[in-house]
Amino acid sequence: MPFEYGKTLPFDEQISISTTGTLLILNLLKETGIKATFFCTAHYAMHQPDIILKMINEGHEIASHGYYHSDFKPQHLEQSKIVLEKISGTKITGYRMARMMPVDEAEIKKAGYLYNSSLNPTWIPGRYNNFNKPRSWFFDQGVLQIPASVSPIIRFPLFWLTFHNLPLYFIKKMSVAAHRKDGYLNLYFHPWEFTDLKQAAKFGFPTYVSKNSGDAFLDRIKQFIVWAQSNGYEFRRTGDFAAALIKAQLNK
Repeated sequence: MPFEYGKTLPFDEQISISTTGTLLILNLLKETGIKATFFCTAHYAMHQPDIILKMINEGHEIASHGYYHSDFKPQHLEQSKIVLEKISGTKITGYRMARMMPVDEAEIKKAGYLYNSSLNPTWIPGRYNNFNKPRSWFFDQGVLQIPASVSPIIRFPLFWLTFHNLPLYFIKKMSVAAHRKDGYLNLYFHPWEFTDLKQAAKFGFPTYVSKNSGDAFLDRIKQFIVWAQSNGYEFRRTGDFAAALIKAQLNK
């Protein structure tokens, strides 16, 4: 992320920050009794195999986030899957492209993935304009697509930056509306968001990225989880959700 703002960060520090955030997330998930999906690069997994095994041992799903985060070649789809399966000891069925960028679904299918969660069906300035794409799950090239959640009508993104900047009251309102519309919520975050990002000079982040990071972000996410659980919402691993949808389609 700092690279996008003209900064550099030693590789060891990149790994350290991601791992610190990951451990904070794992503690929060254990505290709240949630099993989640971690989209990991093969590069990270090779440098932190113990963290990958910790995720698996605590009941979480590992899915692919590519081989590297800042470099992509079509062969990375299969290569990352192979590496992650070897390290995790589990079958990798899901994929998410770095920065939610487009990826060839035929290549996703060829690499052996069952689902892809790389689509954000909204408009993000300088990133993408996906207003013409489905907002709910669909199949493409035989691969189940699970878009990130957005609000109804105006498609306001319910993604990580929203949770940093909007009052939780409005996030909850939009989440209820999106869940009512689509039947589910697909939310995503990054481990480094759960560390202190206020070192603006070091990371080069604008305020809307670093706002409510670290302990403040942990608290916000915990509040959201407790609210959702108290209102009867169930949290599931993405792979489990995908498997149920795929099974239902096959039985039609």
